[in-house]
Amino acid sequence: MTDARPAVPSGWTMSWSRPVGWALDHLVYRTTVTGKANVPTGGPVIFAGNHISFLDGPVMFGASPRPMHILVKQEMFKGFLGRVLTASGQLPVDRRGDRAALQRSRELLDAGRCVGILPEGTRGSGEAAGINGGVAWLALNTGAPVVPVAILGTRTGNEHLDFVPPPGRRFHVSFGTALTLGRRAGESGRASMDRAAQEIRAALAGHVRDAVQLSGQPLPFAETSKDLTAVAGTPADDH
Repeated sequence: MTDARPAVPSGWTMSWSRPVGWALDHLVYRTTVTGKANVPTGGPVIFAGNHISFLDGPVMFGASPRPMHILVKQEMFKGFLGRVLTASGQLPVDRRGDRAALQRSRELLDAGRCVGILPEGTRGSGEAAGINGGVAWLALNTGAPVVPVAILGTRTGNEHLDFVPPPGRRFHVSFGTALTLGRRAGESGRASMDRAAQEIRAALAGHVRDAVQLSGQPLPFAETSKDLTAVAGTPADDH
């Protein structure tokens, strides 16, 4: 039986999508980017961003000093948008549980590429009060450093979760200090996953707080949150 899962994207997918991402950040919107020096210049990197708007993925993609493949909910891969996402090297993921998507991400990281995840699992206030286990699984199984990314301005105040920011709005993207995680001697796999997830959550939440303070750009008001799925194979719900 042939494997029907999507193929791992080739590197050329970034040749056209990177300029498009930059244009979104700097021509459509006004994005301030800080902390680029915190991103390793070579080798695999996992970018873990907070999640407040459907624009977070594209904005992080355009602000990053390195190209990345972002995990996007599979429902987005339909019609014209689906063709664009596929052609730009993004990865579909089934939110109900998708270890195949994590395996494809692992293959990319093992090849020295970068993967972007919004590990809160759903759009909300962006405080990173909780994350799912996909990012921890990847960090532990590839040794790739995790760079926390604070994304601010894509939604503010009491704007609806589906609100589209008007052109010209100011965004702020800040890349934090890379975090490297590993398994400890005598520690079970489950304990390693739980510890790594908590360390990543704490690093991301702390970096978001610092970015809010330094930029003066607040997070949106909290809305009723959805439950996070504990399955490691559901790293993000959408952009």
